[in-house]
Amino acid sequence: MKKLLLVFTALLLLSFSGVGAELFAQCPMCRATAESNLANGGTEGRGLNNGILYMLGMPYILIGTIAFLWWKNRKKDEDLEQA
Repeated sequence: MKKLLLVFTALLLLSFSGVGAELFAQCPMCRATAESNLANGGTEGRGLNNGILYMLGMPYILIGTIAFLWWKNRKKDEDLEQA
């Protein structure tokens, strides 16, 4: 419990410390670039959206794969114990 509280406090302090200020500055820059590209008939915005969806889905796919493999191995171990 203490470790969880320590990690949460550290993340909270980092989020308010201004260390990530440079990271937050990229969103408006990407948005402005995508908007100007789309206004000129480009397709950069679609590529940016596909990249965001790819990055959004990857953790779920990885965790789902690990959970499935864990479940499958656990089921196999239970079957061996019963035999």
